[in-house]
Amino acid sequence: MSVNGKKVLHMDRNSYYGGESASITPLEDLYKRFNLPGTPPESMGRGRDWNVDLIPKFLMANGQLVKMLLYTEVTRYLDFKVIEGSFVYKGGKIYKVPSTEAEALASSLMGLFEKRRFRKFLVYVANFDENDARTFEGVDPKKTTMRDVYKKFDLGQDVIDFTGHALALYRTDDYLDQPCQETINRIKLYSESLARYGKSPYLYPLYGLGELPQGFARLSAIYGGTYMLNKPIEEIVIENGKVVGVKSEGEVARCKQLICDPSYVSDRVTKVGQVIRVICILSHPIKNTNDANSCQIIIPQNQVNRKSDIYVCMISSAHNVAAQGKYIAIASTTVETADPEKEIKPALDLLEPIEQKFVSISDLFAPTDLGTESQIFISRTYDATTHFETTCDDIKDIYKRMMGSEFDFEEMKRKKNDIYGEEEQQ
Repeated sequence: MSVNGKKVLHMDRNSYYGGESASITPLEDLYKRFNLPGTPPESMGRGRDWNVDLIPKFLMANGQLVKMLLYTEVTRYLDFKVIEGSFVYKGGKIYKVPSTEAEALASSLMGLFEKRRFRKFLVYVANFDENDARTFEGVDPKKTTMRDVYKKFDLGQDVIDFTGHALALYRTDDYLDQPCQETINRIKLYSESLARYGKSPYLYPLYGLGELPQGFARLSAIYGGTYMLNKPIEEIVIENGKVVGVKSEGEVARCKQLICDPSYVSDRVTKVGQVIRVICILSHPIKNTNDANSCQIIIPQNQVNRKSDIYVCMISSAHNVAAQGKYIAIASTTVETADPEKEIKPALDLLEPIEQKFVSISDLFAPTDLGTESQIFISRTYDATTHFETTCDDIKDIYKRMMGSEFDFEEMKRKKNDIYGEEEQQ
């Protein structure tokens, strides 16, 4: 918004950046936040060495958030590391996700004939171009369902499971009966992201995800934005059904539009579900991951008789988020029963022994007010996915509702050149 010439005031009731997706430091603060008695044991090392994300997410190397970061040059404030591997759960064991032809042929996830068929499918996806009908091979991207595409290549259930959940990153199987274009593009995004760095398609910022909102705050400041932490919000001032200001500590900051998360406007959102997240501190890498210092594990719902997948994100001292020799693994899933901790058990079983765990169950909210009249634009709660693609879709949706036009990456680039152009020529 600042880049687009809007005058932006950012107020946050917390003393830290990032709201519910903050990185908590020192470790003592995490213990307090989860109401754990006492202080962290000495074996945890220095509290200051920890930056623990409350919401685990990775960035797709070729995804929307990386494009936003590159185009806005927020990357100048951040350092990233590639996540070392992506794994999928099958029959109680974990396997590396094959995403190149060579890996597919070497993978023990599939039998020999299955491998050949999967390779054909990957080649088809790689060559697929929604603007060139010659690449469709009899498939109508807007009509043919993904289920039918899998049938065309004669792929078995296990391969369908890891393709839909570990490559296309769907949380449920609803996509099978929808037109295949979206799924094919998702698999392409995964492959293109993987092609950039080789080990996995995911990136993670050093010092934790809390660095991202700080980077955007700095960008906003360059364009005249103002940021206030520790600012309690007493009231959102409405006149004739439209927002006109925000009251804090007796003063009103007047505004024409307001963006906020659901926690500030409980009367304008509706609960759409729950997510359980379990932060686990380990003193060892996860078994069967080749001692990776970072990885993602996806447990497809079919494998554990669920409707939605279970995810594990693991990072470590290599990312400046934990003390030396320590690992942070965060398991998350959409809640489906009255006993969420039992639902997430298959993930925790992969992580044993666990030194300390922190369990949170969060309500998921979506706005009931889209802001057309009120000019209040409310974000959706972070979901259980382990990447930022759904969050970026939400940001673009808010942008469109506020500005009346689609978010345009190229426009962002041009605006940036207006500001940074001269200094680059020197």
